[in-house]
Amino acid sequence: MKHKTNKTAAKRFKVTATGKLLRRAGGTSHLRRKEDSSRANRKRQLVKVSGLSLKKILRAIIS
Repeated sequence: MKHKTNKTAAKRFKVTATGKLLRRAGGTSHLRRKEDSSRANRKRQLVKVSGLSLKKILRAIIS
């Protein structure tokens, strides 16, 4: 039987040309008024996924 791509994982993560996995930073939905601008700017950047979760997510996206 053919494997299906996990659509929720595919929408949340981006695979780069070199095979790295990127995700959005956490804590960006609400309650951000208290943060200084430098922290808010850092959260706009994409974050690299590493560790054991990398293999699980890649398997969900690619399969």
